[in-house]
Amino acid sequence: MRTIHPIETRSLEILRSRVDLTSMPPLSRAVAERVIHASADLEYATDLVTDEAHLRQGLRALRDGAPIVTDVAMVAAGITTRSAICSIGDPAVAALAKEQDLTRSAAAVRLSYVKSGPGAVWVVGCAPTALEEIIECGVGPALVIGLPVGFVGAAESKAALRESGLPAVSNVSEKGGSAVAAAAVNALLYHGGEA
Repeated sequence: MRTIHPIETRSLEILRSRVDLTSMPPLSRAVAERVIHASADLEYATDLVTDEAHLRQGLRALRDGAPIVTDVAMVAAGITTRSAICSIGDPAVAALAKEQDLTRSAAAVRLSYVKSGPGAVWVVGCAPTALEEIIECGVGPALVIGLPVGFVGAAESKAALRESGLPAVSNVSEKGGSAVAAAAVNALLYHGGEA
């Protein structure tokens, strides 16, 4: 059982006084609340794109011990109850990126897939090219939390994720980032209800 700090309790009270998410299904609401809590950005209430069946699939995978794979160390650091695979700092990534003419983030996806295999929960908070590689590489994810941030390719990569048919969480706008991506997976990890 996770102990909730009084500051978090108060923050959630304020959040709930400012935006009504009660019409959302339970896992979608949990993800939205956790993302809004992490960002203090109420616009995520309408910007996030979730599918309850996809979230249930991701939650079941996490409960069954599926690996969590992140694009950057900042996302991995924000996941508070489980360790994650993050290959971006592996020296083999730079060599693979150069050899295959990839970004380091895309190369890290390939190396991480070798470590995780299919059925992982992939969490992208930084690099649109990592998200693009996940879509193209056929990693067989249980869930992709695709929330990269930026003005170049972020919104487009998230649109491609939604169009791919992969089980996913994303958002429509250019915003995102490591904190919100970690918050989305934490919402599932903290969820005490049924999958």
